[in-house]
Amino acid sequence: MSIPSPGESVRGSQSGVPIMALFDLLGRSWSMGIIWQLQKGPATFRELQKRCESISPSILNKRIKDLREADIVERTLEGYQLTQRGEELFELLLPFGEWSLVWAEEVFKVTEHPAFETRKNQIK
Repeated sequence: MSIPSPGESVRGSQSGVPIMALFDLLGRSWSMGIIWQLQKGPATFRELQKRCESISPSILNKRIKDLREADIVERTLEGYQLTQRGEELFELLLPFGEWSLVWAEEVFKVTEHPAFETRKNQIK
């Protein structure tokens, strides 16, 4: 299966609107996790697998291939890393993370999670 492409029918959209193609790609298992882990810096395949904890090697390999084809991840001498486009995407996702913390607190009354500690440390 190839990656979702704008202009073609994708999961959730027959029209192939570019954002739906992006959401289809990011909604695949471990895509977001890989992007999240690579924002911490380059990683070899084994290091990335370790960072992602429970990901299987075959899924990791497939997602890296998909994200490379989409110009979100690239391979370098240091391992895999986000491309400039991947870094831009990650920056766009940060407000979603902030929104999700407020949502978790207000709707689900969740206040204990490592994400909340990161937020508290950034405020200090």
